[in-house]
Amino acid sequence: MHQTFIIAEVGVNHNGDLVKANQLIDAAVDVGADAVKFQTAIPELVVTKSAQKANYQQMTSGPNESQLDMIRKIHFPLEVYASLKESCDQKGITFFSSAFDMVSLAYLEELGQSYHKVPSGEITNLPYLREIGHFEKPVFLSTGMATMDEIGAAINVLEQAGLKRSNITVFHCNTEYPTPMVDVNLRAMQTIATTFDVGVGYSDHTEGIEVAIAAVALGACAIEKHLTLSHDLLGPDHKTSLEPVQFRKMVAAIRNTEQAL
Repeated sequence: MHQTFIIAEVGVNHNGDLVKANQLIDAAVDVGADAVKFQTAIPELVVTKSAQKANYQQMTSGPNESQLDMIRKIHFPLEVYASLKESCDQKGITFFSSAFDMVSLAYLEELGQSYHKVPSGEITNLPYLREIGHFEKPVFLSTGMATMDEIGAAINVLEQAGLKRSNITVFHCNTEYPTPMVDVNLRAMQTIATTFDVGVGYSDHTEGIEVAIAAVALGACAIEKHLTLSHDLLGPDHKTSLEPVQFRKMVAAIRNTEQAL
């Protein structure tokens, strides 16, 4: 029976706290996720001093701090990810992280992660995609705000760099946090699958668990959903994440859906 690859997206929900990061790894193991995914960046390489925070970030983190100040607080130095990978290895869950700059990407590859995840904001970053393609490892490609032409171009660049199309999973994704149900457009995932002959998944920013379950029923081979220890924590993504009890219910429902299919 086909089993959906379920990714617990920790992202930056550790708030720069290593204790919380390890608690989130434990939670991901406990709820039955297949993988834990973080986000890796050198803030000064990806955010300008004048960048403003998005509206949802202003509402869920300090309103008077800049985008750069926020990013600095919630990202670990590169060397911390080695200890996070070691913790995941010891606990029997897959570790990987999205890189937001070329230095972080090189570090994660050197660390030996099994997958690479292209965040939506990098889908038109062709030098970045070429570098990932050279690694010839399975890639998850998020498509938030991308046109079909941009998705096709990204797939072509990855292939030209040496990655087999069979190793590309394209994530349908909406970058609104939270995503209103009316804007999910879930069948776009199937359009992507048939247009580009690729495996597809869903990167879910809706509230609740039903859209992720529906995506599996419509053919998703992977689901990515944010995990938090508490919705009450200060930080940009906690409000649109699942707490462990909810995440466990989602995993159980997905496994039941697989059996029903």
